[in-house]
Amino acid sequence: MTRSTVFAPFDIVEGDRKRGIVLLGDHARRDLPDDYGSLGLPAAEFDRHIAYDIGVEAVTRELAALLDVPAVLANFSRLLIDPNRGEDDPTLIRQLYDGTVVPGNYPIAPEERERRLDGFYRPYHDAVGAMIASVARASAQAPFIFSVHSFTPTMQGIQRPWHVGILWDLDDRVARPLIDMLAEDKNLVVGDNEPYDGALRGDTMYKHAIVNGFAHALIEIRQDLIADQKGALAWAERLAPIVDAIDRRPDIHVVKQFGSRTKPL
Repeated sequence: MTRSTVFAPFDIVEGDRKRGIVLLGDHARRDLPDDYGSLGLPAAEFDRHIAYDIGVEAVTRELAALLDVPAVLANFSRLLIDPNRGEDDPTLIRQLYDGTVVPGNYPIAPEERERRLDGFYRPYHDAVGAMIASVARASAQAPFIFSVHSFTPTMQGIQRPWHVGILWDLDDRVARPLIDMLAEDKNLVVGDNEPYDGALRGDTMYKHAIVNGFAHALIEIRQDLIADQKGALAWAERLAPIVDAIDRRPDIHVVKQFGSRTKPL
């Protein structure tokens, strides 16, 4: 966990916007603004998956460099407020997460909830929306949105068997070829909507891709595989040619409405 006097809620990684691809890292960082202290938690809690998606920042930056495409990273810990949730989601500001009580989030006044939405959550999503619009203008086509996440190998005492999972709702234009190409490596256990379901109303993919009809997918990489720079680079190098191949498919840069399993848009 690091500190800065002026806290920026997001970071932009520049790339060629004409390529028509946008990378996202909702849970890339574990930082908190100075005035939030540590939310009452020991420093060691910020080394855990509850604070951020371990390895995602490095994978996203390496992948952006290999593809020469832009990315938007959230700079704040998900313990402050989770950018990959809808504003009305009960897990937007967690009070308990994988056995850890977050004192700075309990109780939380409506005014403080609104302060975090206005100061962190909404600026991040504004930046994501602005980047997607910029890429659409520069490329003169519908953008391809690829969101990078990671998951802990063990959750609530249960071992997870997957090395990587692809989350999606009803639009399978990216998800299906991505799953198939990853599964060509017989050493990988590839999850289809594992370890989570990709249908989550109000999350980042719903807000920026599904409602707009943009081709997209969310990838979850197991954290022990990307916890160091070597592993992060290896996964970026694995993903770059796959993402590039999907990007070249004829239906990727076309607006298509598929709806959502959550309920009608």
